[in-house]
Order: sequence, then structure tokens, then C-alpha cells
Amino acid sequence: MSFLKRIGLFMLTNLMVIVTIGIVWSIISHVFGLNKLNNYIPYMMVFCAVWGMGGAFISLLMSKWMAKMAYGVQIIEPNNQNPQLRQLVETVHELARRAQLPKMPEVGIYDSADINAFATGPSKSNSLVAVSSGLLQRMNDREVEGVLGHEVAHIANGDMVTMTLIQGIVNAFAMFFSRILANLVSSQVDEKLRGIVHFGVVILGDIAFTLLGSFVVAYYSRKREFRADAGGAKYSSRENMIAALQKLRSVYDLPIPPEEGQAATLMISNRDKGGIAGLMMTHPPLEVRIEALQRGGRL
Repeated sequence: MSFLKRIGLFMLTNLMVIVTIGIVWSIISHVFGLNKLNNYIPYMMVFCAVWGMGGAFISLLMSKWMAKMAYGVQIIEPNNQNPQLRQLVETVHELARRAQLPKMPEVGIYDSADINAFATGPSKSNSLVAVSSGLLQRMNDREVEGVLGHEVAHIANGDMVTMTLIQGIVNAFAMFFSRILANLVSSQVDEKLRGIVHFGVVILGDIAFTLLGSFVVAYYSRKREFRADAGGAKYSSRENMIAALQKLRSVYDLPIPPEEGQAATLMISNRDKGGIAGLMMTHPPLEVRIEALQRGGRL
């Protein structure tokens, strides 16, 4: 499960949606005798484009609900009696006003020893900022504000919609190539087995090509982290943003389990890795992000 955790909740939900679409269409096309359409390339291109983008947007609409369920996020009301939690909500709302968001994000907390936070939601008017209990315990007010500024910047920049569009394009190509491959493979087997083989190759191809496309999604996610850092510096301050990233960097040698959870693409941080694993990471190395902020917020 560690590999799936690294590619993020949005990507995992999207993969499940795409595979489900593939299974449902295979059943429908078989029952109603529409199998020949699977060999009609112009039709396949339209089908894959519509359902590829559709699958991504279904994932987007589910993103906030899925994040709450996956992490056990508890929503904090603005009038919460706990001063620390009430201040957390007030800080998020103040940063949201500076970012001119049309509606205040929901603010939540989830139980984790890791120092992390994430933003999610289908739009600027329907968003969530959630922080780990470890972040509140181990960061001071300035560092917390820097983190929250980063997450609010993700919302203000429309990063969930941008990543959805990129994921939709990846989906369309993945679905198209998996069906081309299925047609080629099934044409080489006995006619009695072609339906089963075609179905199996489509499902495996959807999974394989979508996972390969995750390298592209992760690449764009890393690029958007620099914009979110610059936004965090704008809505909070550059000093607060740098201090938050430096705190994250300073704790990496401590024996705390990495929070490479399913909302990784819009979290403040995940573990730095090199090689192939590094290509799947949704965040650039913290040192590079800190240097970019010190130079003025751009890579």
C-alpha cells in the first residue's frame, strides 16, 4: 500500500473511478451488442476524452468528503471553546480574506504525530483546510501561520481544478491506449476468448497507464508547490513561510512515521526521495523550496 499512498487520495480515487467506468462500459457493450464500437477509433477518442475528464471531475467533487473519511478530519467550529482551535480557525479565515476567497474554507484537525496540513475541495467556495494534531503541538504560531498561508494559496490558485484538468487529460490517454492495446491483444487469440481477453487487458491497461500518468501529475504538482509557497509568503509573510519549511526540514531525522497519505498532492510536505520514487513525489525537496523563497519566491 505504500506506493498507492504516495500517489495521493485524488489519484487513487480517480483510478478507482476510471476502472469502474471501464468495467461498466464493458458489461454494457457486451449486453447490448456494442462491442464493435470498441474498434472504431474516432468513437474511442470521443469516449475516452469524455469519460477521462468526467472521471477526474467526479474525483474532484468527491475530494473533500474522501479526505474527511480517509483522515478522520474533525471540523472545527469558529466558536470552539478551545482557544488554540478557535485561533486556528480565525487565522485561516483571516488568510482567506487576504486571498479574497469568495467563501471561508472549512477548518479541521486530524490525529497524526506527523507535522502536516492539506487543502482540498472542488472550488474556492467549497474548500477545506485541515492540519494534523502534530503540527499544532510542535509548531509555534508564526510557523503555523506560514503553513496555513501555503494551504490557502493552494485554494486561491485553484490548484485542485488545475490538477483535475491535468488528470483528466492523463485519463483520456490512458483509456485510449488501454483499448488500443486490448484490441491488438484480443485479435491474436481464439474468437471464443476475445471478449474475456479484451475485458482483462482494458482493466489492466487502465490501471497501468493511469499509474504511469501519475508521473506527469506528480511533476505538475511539484511545480505548483512553488506557487503555493509564494502565496503563503504573500498572505502570511516570507519569514513565516521559510520558518515553517525549516521546521519541517529539521524534524525529518526524528523517528516519526511519514505522512505520505492520500491527500499528498496538496499537503505542505512529504518525504524527499530520489530516483524513480522521487519522480512520484508530489513536492520538491524542502531545501529547494526554501532557496526559492529566499530568492524571491520563484524557482
